[in-house]
Amino acid sequence: MNRRKFTGLLSIGALSASATRSFADNTATNPINIPDMEMGSNDAPVTIIEYASFTCPHCASFHKNVFPSLRKNYIDTGKVKFIYREVYFDGPGLWAALLARCGDTKKYFGISDLLYSKQREWTKGDGGAAIAQNLYKIGRIAGLDQSTMEACLQNKDVATAMVARFQETTKADNVSSTPSLILNGKNIGNMSFTDLAALIDEAMP
Repeated sequence: MNRRKFTGLLSIGALSASATRSFADNTATNPINIPDMEMGSNDAPVTIIEYASFTCPHCASFHKNVFPSLRKNYIDTGKVKFIYREVYFDGPGLWAALLARCGDTKKYFGISDLLYSKQREWTKGDGGAAIAQNLYKIGRIAGLDQSTMEACLQNKDVATAMVARFQETTKADNVSSTPSLILNGKNIGNMSFTDLAALIDEAMP
């Protein structure tokens, strides 16, 4: 299965390398914690980290064809702890992540499901303003109000911290494409559910 590649720093207008430097300069006085989004038991014997972008078609395919079976058979049964980490190829991918994080943590994966299932719809538009309006539609479906969404998408401090966190984690896990899965610390890339299940079963104590 093909994956989307990325090479080095992304370009997101004002939220690019200069914004990341600004975040680094300010962490000592105004640290912003960007938590991982997690699902499953902390006592699970297997941990899987997924690196994915909301604008990546192959990530949408993974969440349609692989993730539901992974969740049903391994995450919900306490065998796998699942951690989702966002990758930002572009502005819309970052804006989508800001929207997903706009609700409480309980809403995050529900909003993520909407972003992936409706990816072809919300990523279409003539410029950033049109895409932002499409994202607001997603947010309203999830029960978010307009003023809350606008505040989330316009929060440059949080966005900058998210970019810095993305750069830190992808470098640490040697991730260069999406979707990428890290199983108990090992980068296994992307694969079918059958192949993934075999690796999970092999990793079980």
